[in-house]
Amino acid sequence: MNAPLPAGPDGAVPFPQGGAARSGGAALTPPAWLARLLERPVAVFGGGVSGQAVRDLLARLGARGEMFDEKPGAAPARFFGLADAASCRLAVFSPGFAPEHAWLRTARAAGGTCLGELDFASLFWPGRLIAITGTNGKTTLTELLTHALRSTGESAFAVGNVGFPFSRLLLQTGAAAATAVCEVSSFQAETLQHFRADATLWTNFAEDHLERHPELAGYFAAKWNLVNHTRPGAVFAGSSVARFARQFGRWLPPETWVSTEGAALDARLEGTPFARYPQRENFQLALAWWRHAGRAESGLYAAAHSFQLGRHRLARVGECRGVSFWNDSKATNFHAVEAALATFSAPVHLILGGRSKGGDLRAFVGRIAGKCRHLWLIGETRTPLAALCLAADIPHTVCDSFEEAVCGAAAAARPGESVVLSPAFASFDMFLSYADRGDQFERLVASLSATTIFQ
Repeated sequence: MNAPLPAGPDGAVPFPQGGAARSGGAALTPPAWLARLLERPVAVFGGGVSGQAVRDLLARLGARGEMFDEKPGAAPARFFGLADAASCRLAVFSPGFAPEHAWLRTARAAGGTCLGELDFASLFWPGRLIAITGTNGKTTLTELLTHALRSTGESAFAVGNVGFPFSRLLLQTGAAAATAVCEVSSFQAETLQHFRADATLWTNFAEDHLERHPELAGYFAAKWNLVNHTRPGAVFAGSSVARFARQFGRWLPPETWVSTEGAALDARLEGTPFARYPQRENFQLALAWWRHAGRAESGLYAAAHSFQLGRHRLARVGECRGVSFWNDSKATNFHAVEAALATFSAPVHLILGGRSKGGDLRAFVGRIAGKCRHLWLIGETRTPLAALCLAADIPHTVCDSFEEAVCGAAAAARPGESVVLSPAFASFDMFLSYADRGDQFERLVASLSATTIFQ
């Protein structure tokens, strides 16, 4: 069942039960307990986009934010110590800071209050708040729902893990009639204290982020915390979420569950990205909430036809000598890769590898073996993947560079076959981001026709 919201440090519950935090609009008035904390310098952990947005929001509030970042090359790099903890009574942290991070422990030990960026921003949001989570598909669902609301004449904004911090939105609008469609990762969900969603849509659940969460149950519990911060009766969860909820002894009313797997074809979705699984799963969740909100289905279907799927999501990006090339760089976990491979009728040349996020590599390789003609292995996981491929007699090549993998796959593939970049791992060992990885792939594919060996 949904847990009651925790009280603020002064004992006041900061959110009414009717929905998200209501601050009165553009005035951005903090609750009394928070206003007292803002009288002192505020520690901002993380100098990325979330941290910068928090710092700018603090300036708008008339408070002073002090940035702390431990990453090599951070400008400026500054470490949080005991003196800082004594000075700053509030710390606002970016999603990259795990709950047990030493700086958070230091701040708490000194009696400080620690809030994640989403929690902090939610204290000021005056409008409706729809939360989106899931192992895969949450960005697409966030973008679809935002697009659909706008298409029907409403004011809506995509925020959160989608790449636009919630705190940044507060600097641009205070319209009480607006809807914030907020993508929430497990990193953000696990530390929520004050965040209050008017509805939560949970697409699916599969093995991921086990480098942060010690086991699968911990990963599920992190996401489940978002359920505890959602208005009762307004959670919508996909088929795989229901299976794992039963496994981990969690309970929600039957009307919560949305049948997102094995759905019959819907002629109204033909010609859209949502005609078939896995994107069909996203539409089913959106439709469940759309109906719950009393909206005409025609509006959502019309939005599906005008929706443009974001880049790096299993898109055909080129052809050379009859070989097609597919960019699925956003596939950073096993579940996403398996969903991508299921869309091909014949085995593919798969470019696989990157920075590990934990999980059962042996089982994953076994599941995809029959769907791949050859594996082209890159990044930090190429060596353990190669050992598993060798043991299972799976054709593979260990590549020392990304270019070697793309060109090698292109040369080996026969006309009618496909080369698919669906890495299953994080990009940060070789690239700035999954987008950078996908962009480099597309540039290499574009250059193949000009290379003598491929003419």
